[in-house]
Amino acid sequence: MTDIKEKLEKIRQQRNSRSRADRIQGIWDKIEKSEDVSTRDKLKRLIELTQQEKKPRHPQPVPEPQPREPFKFFENQYNLETKYGRVVISSGLDIPGDILACLAKDEAFKELDLSTALFLDLETTGLSGGTGTVPFLVGLGYYRDDKFYVSGFFLGDLAEEEGMIEEMDRFFREMEFQSVVTYNGKAFDLPLLETRFILNRRPFVLGGLPHLDFLFPARSLWSHKFESCRLYHLARELVGSFREEDIPSAEIPWRYHQYLFTGNYDLVEPIIYHNQEDILSLLAVVVLGASILARKDVENLGDALDLFGAGKIMEKLGDMEKTMDFFNQALKGGLPEELSLLTMKKMSYVFKKNEDWDKAVFIWKKLTQEKKVSAGHLFSFRELAMYLEHREKNYEEARRIAEEGFVVSMETGSAFKEDFSRRMERLKRKIRGRSH
Repeated sequence: MTDIKEKLEKIRQQRNSRSRADRIQGIWDKIEKSEDVSTRDKLKRLIELTQQEKKPRHPQPVPEPQPREPFKFFENQYNLETKYGRVVISSGLDIPGDILACLAKDEAFKELDLSTALFLDLETTGLSGGTGTVPFLVGLGYYRDDKFYVSGFFLGDLAEEEGMIEEMDRFFREMEFQSVVTYNGKAFDLPLLETRFILNRRPFVLGGLPHLDFLFPARSLWSHKFESCRLYHLARELVGSFREEDIPSAEIPWRYHQYLFTGNYDLVEPIIYHNQEDILSLLAVVVLGASILARKDVENLGDALDLFGAGKIMEKLGDMEKTMDFFNQALKGGLPEELSLLTMKKMSYVFKKNEDWDKAVFIWKKLTQEKKVSAGHLFSFRELAMYLEHREKNYEEARRIAEEGFVVSMETGSAFKEDFSRRMERLKRKIRGRSH
């Protein structure tokens, strides 16, 4: 049956084509007989007459834009006992200032807590940067009056940005925030918002506040654990919020521009939901990161990989005592082979720097004696050979270790083989010199 329908449709199209061709031929014959003009003019006349046969197309009506507010402020409240995923919202108030200072790498946080902090997240008209990028949604989170508020300023008309900036300025001053918490805010959110304030001739009171950009400690804590450290991904994996990527980030500017054209608020409601989820997710991951550093409920909230991440944070701060403590606990907790090797390498270098030779040598010997060695183990052969040569003057044993390292470097194609080759030759000369 389908074949018959297709054949009939094809015949109909062919018939229409022949009919049109016949009509064009008839018009041409009339022009040829009645008009004594050039062939070029005849063809021009043919085109005019055949185009007149086409039915005029009626333009599609453009819907009238719906009325919209210039800008508006919205606010949602959460009781402190409310849970977002596995995190109780009140937990943010329990984070001490010294932990916040470690996360932010800013001593100013030692005198602060999150009761006076502003959680900030922007949605913008694009990611190109510069004065052409406008934050049309400024998402805010803060503790007040035994509640956690998730609020926002939404710009309904780009021409009204100055008015919204004025209201935000008044809001920031009245709330007297003492710090700012963001996710990638140092590179994006705060510089962009400050630019808009400057362009609208307003001082930016948030600019001088202590700033915890949690993207950086999050990478230290979890980049070795998860494929992505995007906020929504961490919220799903760590917080258990089960939030989906409700709207792709690339779609947000398009939705807003469509809203400006149509006034259809349904287009931006998913953006507002997305922004509110980001504020709550940010609070939750900060709580979990702080819990790991403070060692609160590590058995339930963290594991060896988290402890390794905490060690990386302390290492960057230069607090080697806490670094070694976290690394040691991570090793006891059972790290994957590659991270275990990296952790022992880091620890041995700290012992070496402090001239705690017994502990450093213990690690190097342990690694050189493992049944399965790889290119990652070669540092231990080199360090042990150096120690035996220069500190113990045990040239025979140093040469033996260097030879083992040379074999491993040959098997693994490591550049260490040149180092071991030169070391063996030097040790041979020292051994011959001692025998004479």
